[in-house]
Parts: sequence; structure tokens; C-alpha cells
Amino acid sequence: MIIKLLVDGGDMKPGPAVGQKLGPLGINIGKVVQEVNEATKNFKGIKVPVELNINKDKSFSITVLSPPTLELLKKELGIEKASGDSKRIKVANASIEQIISVAKIKYPNMLANNFKSAVKSVVGSCVSAGILIENKTAKEIEEAIDAGKYDKEIEEQKTETAPEKRKELDEYFAKIKAEQEKLVEKEKKEKPAEEEKAEKEKPVEEEKKESSEEKTEGKK
Repeated sequence: MIIKLLVDGGDMKPGPAVGQKLGPLGINIGKVVQEVNEATKNFKGIKVPVELNINKDKSFSITVLSPPTLELLKKELGIEKASGDSKRIKVANASIEQIISVAKIKYPNMLANNFKSAVKSVVGSCVSAGILIENKTAKEIEEAIDAGKYDKEIEEQKTETAPEKRKELDEYFAKIKAEQEKLVEKEKKEKPAEEEKAEKEKPVEEEKKESSEEKTEGKK
């Protein structure tokens, strides 16, 4: 029997959800938790899919599956969540090396024909997450990869970002973040004024409607 679980890497706990799935099977939940945490310790801080293959004698084996791409990106970039409005709000500025690092983890479980395709798949996940790459949008990077701009880094599967490059990426993103904060602050200030205006105009619209209805009644 195979039981599928989604656990916190290296920090699975014997909660009610786990108890409901494993309790009726009569296996040692404490041992499962211990072994799953050991098997997923390299994925601390992210959600990891795990499969438990439970045998008739109640022994079990663990298969750790590749975490979702977004979870890996969040860990790699040190962000808590993706953007809720990816077109307007960006949450990080990744280097191509960081994208390659995530692709290396995902590649064995992907249907990608080659490693370059795996990298492009990770870049694609950055579009909806609001993640910039190399100071550009994810779509621009996809085009650059197709044009061969990052072939050297991809072929070498380079995962280390040079300190100078990291500094430049961070400085660029700091400017983007500052602009976004100004925009959000401006919208916050404008919203009450717009709501107030709408409230003032509302009675006028209702009066027009009532007047129109009265005229219609009069004609009848």
C-alpha cells in the first residue's frame, strides 16, 4: 500500500492528519516521522511530497519526491511567498545560476527532453510568481535562452553566483522595490478619496433614476 504525504522538510510532526492516514494501519507513527525527517532533512523550510510504501508486515520504505518548483524557488531566493499580482509586484531578482540550481533538483523528475528545457521550465514558473531574472522579466529570459545567451552557464550547470553579480542584482531590485512601495502607498491614499467620491455621486445617480421612473409612470 502506498500512502502519499506532503510534509515540512526535516520537520514532519505526528499531527491529526498523519494519524488519520497511518493510525488505522497499525504502524509506528513515531518511527515514520523520524525516518521521514531524516530523509527530507536537505529540504528544510519547504513542503516535500513523500510516498510511504507500507508492506503487509507493517514495515515501510520511504520515497522522497521532488518538491514543487515554486517551493524550491522560494527557498533558493529567500522569499516567503510569490507575488499576488505578478504584473505589477515583483518579489525577487534571481541570477541565472539560481535558476539552474533549482533546475538541477527538478530535472530527474521532469519530462523535459534536456537540461536546457528544464531550465526554461523553471523560468516559466517565475512568470506567475513575480520573480525577475538577471534584471529582466522571466519572459525576456526565456527568449534569451532560446537565443543561446546562457548556453555556457546551462551546459556547465553553473550554480554559484559571483558576489559582484549578486550585489548588482540586489541593488537593481532595491530600486524596483522602492518604486513598488511608492506605488502601493499612493494607491492606499487615493482609495479613500475614490470611495468618498463614489459615495457622493451615488445619491445623484439614484435621484436621476427615480426621476426617470416618475416620468415613465406619468406617461402611462
